[in-house]
Amino acid sequence: MVVVVWFAVTATGLVHKLILPSPGDTLATLSQPQYQWMENTLVTAWEILAGYCLAVVVGVMLALMFSWFKSLQTTLFPLFVTFSMIPKIALGPLLIVWFGYGIGTNIFFAFILSFFPILITSGRGLREVEPDLLDLVRALKGTRWQIFRKIQLPGAMPYIFSSMKVGAILALAGAIVGEFVASSQGLGYLMIQVQSTLDTAAMFMAVILLSILGIGLFGMVSLLEHIFVPNDARLESDS
Repeated sequence: MVVVVWFAVTATGLVHKLILPSPGDTLATLSQPQYQWMENTLVTAWEILAGYCLAVVVGVMLALMFSWFKSLQTTLFPLFVTFSMIPKIALGPLLIVWFGYGIGTNIFFAFILSFFPILITSGRGLREVEPDLLDLVRALKGTRWQIFRKIQLPGAMPYIFSSMKVGAILALAGAIVGEFVASSQGLGYLMIQVQSTLDTAAMFMAVILLSILGIGLFGMVSLLEHIFVPNDARLESDS
C-alpha cells in the first residue's frame, strides 16, 4: 500500500523528483555501479552485527556480575549511567583521534548505543528471582553457577530478549551515526556523499536497505526468542 501511494504521488508530478523520487528511479540506482551497494551494505551489516553481539555479551555478563557482587554494581553502575547520558555524536571527534576512521570506530558506536539498555533490562531480569527459591537452592548447597544456570538465566530470558530487541534498533542507529562521523565506507557514508549532489533516489535506496538490515536483525532476535522462551513467559504476553 505504501509503495502504491508512493508511486501515485510521484506519477502526478505534483512533487519534484528531487524531493520524492519515484519507486522506479529509486530501484534503478541498484544497477548503477558507482554506488557499490553490495560492498557498502556488507560493511554496514558487519558493523551493526559486531557491535550488537558485543553489546549483548558484555551487557549480560556485566548484569550477571552486578547480581553477584553488589559492591561492583555500586562502584561501576553510576559510571555507566553517566556515560550513557553523554550525546554519542559528541564522542565522534574523540573517537576519531583515538581510533581513527574505519569500521572499528563504527562498531564501537553500535556497541555503546545498544549496550546500556541491554545491561539495565538484563540486570532487572536476573534480580527478579523469588528469595525463597534462592534460599532453598543455597540450603541444598547449590553453587553460584548452578543458581545462575538453573534459576536466574531461565527466569531472566524474557527480559534479556526484550532488551535485545531494543538493542537491535539502537545498534543500527549507532552504526549509522558512526558512518556519518568517522567512515569512508558503508551506507551512512554513501548517504553523506550523494547528499552533496542531491541524489535523492540513492538516499531513498540507502534508507530502504538500512530498514531491511534492521528488520532482519530484529526478526532474527524474535525467532531466537520464539525458540528459547515459552510464549506465556514473554514480556509482551503480560501487557
